[in-house]
Amino acid sequence: MRKMIFMMNRKITTQEQSGEWQWQIVQTRNREFDNLFFFGVRSTGIYCKPSCAARRPKRENTMFFASCAEAENAGFRACLRCHPKAENARNANAELIVRACEIIESKRDDEISLEFLAAELNVSPSHLQRTFKHALGVSPKEFADAQRLENFKRQVRQTDVTTAMYESGFGSSRALYEKAEQNLGMTPAVYRKGGKGVHIRFATADSSLGKLLVAATGKGVCAVAFGNTAQELTANLVKEFPAAEVQPDKDDLQNYVRAIVEHLDGTRRTLDLPLDLQATAFQLQVWAELRRIPYGETRSYKQIAESVGNVKAVRAVARACASNPVALVTPCHRVVGANGQLSGYRWGTRRKQMLLDKEQSTRNGG
Repeated sequence: MRKMIFMMNRKITTQEQSGEWQWQIVQTRNREFDNLFFFGVRSTGIYCKPSCAARRPKRENTMFFASCAEAENAGFRACLRCHPKAENARNANAELIVRACEIIESKRDDEISLEFLAAELNVSPSHLQRTFKHALGVSPKEFADAQRLENFKRQVRQTDVTTAMYESGFGSSRALYEKAEQNLGMTPAVYRKGGKGVHIRFATADSSLGKLLVAATGKGVCAVAFGNTAQELTANLVKEFPAAEVQPDKDDLQNYVRAIVEHLDGTRRTLDLPLDLQATAFQLQVWAELRRIPYGETRSYKQIAESVGNVKAVRAVARACASNPVALVTPCHRVVGANGQLSGYRWGTRRKQMLLDKEQSTRNGG
């Protein structure tokens, strides 16, 4: 019995590590992938189609299966809402993406070119690139890079950097450190220690939206937040970077603070500050698109999803907006519902409305 439990736990771990692309599809409820795979929720014991409209589970409670039989053999029962056993016509493009992801996962120790992947799938590179980006919001290369780094981030918490590097498919320390510099904002060894050794300076100030906090590493701004008190903002910063050296330093950050306050007052319409952000490839893509929204204008979540190449990724776009760590610099307040109404905002919908009203007034000469 103890051996059986151990084997079950090993199976769960393997599925969790290889389910990043499935998880992204589940988040967007992409119906095109129905019957190509299924996901089970350990907290409920139920398995569903990717498009199931039920409330999304936590990632750590989610497992993925290739068939209904596989899910049921693992002890899950079929969802009564989405009826995963019901047959649906399979989508050819979705099948292509599944096969591409499986190849990328099976060859994680190698750098896979778009041409090689297209040849393996017997399609043109341009068709594969376009279809893949439409489904997942990133290119095959971006997906492979992001997945390799995510594997490293999971494993380095449990082992040493060298072991995690090779287990995650990085053939050399140079390749790993290049990706880490781009996506972690710190070296792999520092990331393993929860940011230990990273020096984060911060300053708080009064603003028209309440207390403002600006924090930065040596590379750039890593947090811009609003709150009711300086104590609340400082506590949240320390919680987000628990092992970093976090210190107040108003003098060195005064130019950043001044720029943001002037932006709030309407005297500075653009914010072009250096950033040091930790994010997935998809989040970075969404945030870059948000920074392209002109001052005083808004876009819907659907429009942003279309602009990043995946019209069905509306919910994923909303989550990327909600996880934006730098208010104003990445103007997620300019994204509204399809009907023009306000939706959620990390720092409160009241502040969101005030920001939009101020930008409209300034743009109209008020």
